[in-house]
Amino acid sequence: MPYVNIKITREGATPEQKRAIIKGVTGLLVDVLDKNPATTFVVIDEVELEDWGVGGLPVEEFRAAKSRIKK
Repeated sequence: MPYVNIKITREGATPEQKRAIIKGVTGLLVDVLDKNPATTFVVIDEVELEDWGVGGLPVEEFRAAKSRIKK
């Protein structure tokens, strides 16, 4: 009975995109581990940007710094 928890930033993922993630992850577990899709659970948690950090920075600051480096 696999349980997969996916965390994404809350930036407007559509229900269709979430449905595709759930289907894709379930399919991957079926293909790779021969798991039963009827007992495979996929949960998507959306996290506010201010609650997500990368490289020691809030994600918005990290992205801003990364974009400055690219320029």
